[in-house]
Amino acid sequence: MQAKRIIDFLKEISANNNREWFLAHKDEYEIVRKDFEEGVSIAIARLSTFDPSISHLTVKDVTYRFYRDIRFSPDKSPYKRHLGVYISAHGKKSLHGGYYLHLEPGHCMIACGNYYLPTKILNAVRNTIIARIEEFSPLVDNNNFHKYFPEGFGYAKLKSCPIGFPKDFLYMDYLRAKDYCCWHYVDDNFFEGDGWLDEFEKICRIAKPLMDFANDIIDDYE
Repeated sequence: MQAKRIIDFLKEISANNNREWFLAHKDEYEIVRKDFEEGVSIAIARLSTFDPSISHLTVKDVTYRFYRDIRFSPDKSPYKRHLGVYISAHGKKSLHGGYYLHLEPGHCMIACGNYYLPTKILNAVRNTIIARIEEFSPLVDNNNFHKYFPEGFGYAKLKSCPIGFPKDFLYMDYLRAKDYCCWHYVDDNFFEGDGWLDEFEKICRIAKPLMDFANDIIDDYE
């Protein structure tokens, strides 16, 4: 991808987030969009080499509109300030976990896992972790996982033990997580060219066992 060109455009739209500016620079947006989508297509192909469940997905299946839904938002900016893609075998609106790429000036990242789980399903995952702790712990407590995901997993966490769970459970951090997502921040130039694919694959391979564990439970509810 031409990551620098994409990031530069996103900086401009952040500073000029209005319809007039966008229409005047729509040709540049179309170039950026096309280049980003080509990168997404390559990412899907690379992920498919070790996760064939997502091989049927197209770029359209995994990308989002650049136009914001401002109906219920106090921020009336019409355009997003980032480009993101969620590659999930069951679709980007499903609970089934997947791989997420995010390009935003100063906040580029790669993430993997399951986000925004309903309480019933979240508790089912927690109960399964307790029952299968000897299987689960090595998935997230190993050198590679700590290296790439130093904050562990759980983008949002409870401050204490969730209601109804044993307060003396040895691995309480596993239960306090409100999602089973892990993320790795990268530099703005990470996605430049094609050299990022090897590192991208490595990061996703390391995160995949956590996602697979949660998906095995979540899929029973979808």
